[in-house]
Amino acid sequence: MFIKKIGIDLGTANTLVYVPKKGVVINEPTVVAISLENNRILAIGNEAKEMMGKAPDAIFVSRPMRDGVIADYRITQAMLRYFIGKVLNRLRFLRPDVMVSVPAGITSTERRAVIEATIKAGAKNAYIVKEPVLAAIGAGLHINEPVGNMIIDIGGGTSEMAVISLGGIVSCASVRVGGDKINQSISDHIRKKHNLSIGDKTAEMIKIKLGSALPQEEESSLQIKGRDLVGGLPKIVEVKSNEITEAISEQLREIIKTSKTVLRSTPPELIADIMDKGMVLSGGGALLKNLDNLITKATGVSCRIAKEPLLCVAKGTGMALENLDIYKRSIMSKK
Repeated sequence: MFIKKIGIDLGTANTLVYVPKKGVVINEPTVVAISLENNRILAIGNEAKEMMGKAPDAIFVSRPMRDGVIADYRITQAMLRYFIGKVLNRLRFLRPDVMVSVPAGITSTERRAVIEATIKAGAKNAYIVKEPVLAAIGAGLHINEPVGNMIIDIGGGTSEMAVISLGGIVSCASVRVGGDKINQSISDHIRKKHNLSIGDKTAEMIKIKLGSALPQEEESSLQIKGRDLVGGLPKIVEVKSNEITEAISEQLREIIKTSKTVLRSTPPELIADIMDKGMVLSGGGALLKNLDNLITKATGVSCRIAKEPLLCVAKGTGMALENLDIYKRSIMSKK
C-alpha cells in the first residue's frame, strides 16, 4: 500500500509519526548525535538517546527542538528526512502530504522554518496545525461545533492551554514548563538536599516512579545512584515521594496559573460549556500522578485525562489528514 499522507508530532522530547489507517508507526526521542570532527549525523531517535550522558567529547548529542520550536534547522531537517524515509521504506521516490504540529504561539518565521524543513525533507505538501487543536481532535473533542472545549497539553518543552470552538482557538496561552523543567527541578532538589549529582534519565525515572502532583498519605521511596558532590565518589541515597511533590510544585503552579489566565479571557458562554464538559489533559505530562485532581482543586473546573494522552497530537494529525475538508478551518498554512 502506497503511503500518501503522514502526520508528525514534532515534540521537544519525542517525535511520533502517524499514518492514516495504520496508527502511530514511530515513537522515538527527538535526539540527534553528531560527530564534531566532520559535522556528520551519527544517530537519530532511540539510538541517539542511548548515547546521552555517555558520549565522548568527539560526539555531540543534542535535542534540535527547544520549547516546541526548531532550535537547529539543519538537524531538524535531517531528522524529518530520517522519519519520513523510515515510514516510506523503499518507496522514497514518493512524496507524501505531511502534517506537522506546531506550538500555538509560533511566529511566522518559525512557521516558515517548519514548512521549509518539511518540504526539503521530502514532503509534497506541508500542512501546519497548532498543537492544542490537534490534541483536542486526537482526544475525541468535537472542535467544529459551536461549543467550548478546553485542552491542556503538557509536552516536554512547553505546556499549552486553549479554548477551542468552531474549529479555531478562541483563547490560548503557553508556558515554557513541561516534562524537561520538571525533571530539572528534581535534579536540582536531589543536588541541594542530598549532595548528589544525577543525570536526566535518572531524574525522569524518579518522576515516573515517585512523582505526584499532590502529597500522598502513604509515601513510597526509591534508592537512587549518582555522584557524591562532596567526595566525588559513587553514592546511593533514598528519596521519598512527598519530597518530589514539593520539588516540582513550583513548575505545576506555573501550569495552573496559565490555565487560569486562559479561563479568565474566555467568553462567558464558552465558560459555561467548559464547566459542563470539564477540561481535558493531554501530552506526556498528563501522566503525572494526581495532576488532574490538582488542576480540578485549583480551578474549580473538573479536569480529566484524555485516552492515551501521549498519542493525542499524533492521532489528531492522522484524523485531520483523513478529513482535510472537515478540519480546513483549523489548518494554519499549507505549501
